[in-house]
Amino acid sequence: MSVTEKKADYVFLLYVGILLIFGLVMLASASSPVGYQRFGDNYFFIKRQLLYGVLPGIVAFLFFAKFDYRKLLRFATPIFGFSLLLLILVFIPGIGSNLNTGAHSWLVIGPISFQPAEFAKLAMVIFMSAFLVHKGHDLVELEQGFIPSLIVGFIPVLLVVLQPDVGTVSILFSLLFGLLFVAGAKYKHLLALALLGVVALIILIAVAPYRAARFTTFLHPELDPQGIGYHINQAFLAIGSGGVFGQGLGRSRQKFQYLPEVHADSIFAVIAEEMGFVFASLFILFLLLIAFRAFRIAKDAPDQFGRLLVCGIIIWILVQSFFNIGAMVGLMPLTGVPLPLVSHGGTALMIALAGFGIVLNVSKHRITNN
Repeated sequence: MSVTEKKADYVFLLYVGILLIFGLVMLASASSPVGYQRFGDNYFFIKRQLLYGVLPGIVAFLFFAKFDYRKLLRFATPIFGFSLLLLILVFIPGIGSNLNTGAHSWLVIGPISFQPAEFAKLAMVIFMSAFLVHKGHDLVELEQGFIPSLIVGFIPVLLVVLQPDVGTVSILFSLLFGLLFVAGAKYKHLLALALLGVVALIILIAVAPYRAARFTTFLHPELDPQGIGYHINQAFLAIGSGGVFGQGLGRSRQKFQYLPEVHADSIFAVIAEEMGFVFASLFILFLLLIAFRAFRIAKDAPDQFGRLLVCGIIIWILVQSFFNIGAMVGLMPLTGVPLPLVSHGGTALMIALAGFGIVLNVSKHRITNN
């Protein structure tokens, strides 16, 4: 007989807690030199992470862990509309900013900076999950279900393309593809979507010389080690010097002004240098363990909405993690996406913790067999 559990999955909660604490330890180690060099404070970035990421993130986590996920159905459209508004605001002078990144992906209000694209990831999961539940069996029909789903799903994707932020675009596209797959779209429609994504990526690379240079560097990182290939080559040096068991926590050499963005998208290279191949591999396995636990929660969810919510959140976290790690080990071009719960970034951490809170909430309603 099937019964509804009212006890949260505390094993999943433990996994998330371990990942968060590990991320803070590695951020404190990796960001110390750059924090001192830029701001005269070894702990500058870890302080910001605690203040703008961990504290609001825990509040968001607790809220969504308590807030019945089924009530999100009625708020899905307003949440999605608000995320689109934020994505549009980044193009308005005086509000939007590129913060010297080259992409108009930030909103700056006084001392507070915010990345709407991070919120758009969670908003897309919530809205598309509700939208696909509404479509139901019509999703298998091209004109009645699949194409309308693509139209609404591509709105945030296109807005992020305009920033431009190809890394986030890739995550949003993967997220949309994953949700359509879980919801039961036909394989031939998904194959066509995958081909469309490949063509779009080729076009995005072709129209921007700096993206073409990144892709060439990905294929041949040895061609310009002091120029466009500097970042990836320094990452290779960090990972290679870590060896099997690493240099030891806090003993990275590449973080001392050699490896760019050590506190952000390059932090996995510092993990590999300080902790070694064995620990870096265990870290990847731990990410897979979290995903496996979450997919079990999705499998036991009492309804399609809960199932899609959990799958969407974990697809997002997993894809982003492997985009980041893949870039550091040379399996993918550099995209500049952060490593969830590890890289510096208050917005990213807060939104990720909110997503994990939703997963935990769904786990309280899971169905088990006695």
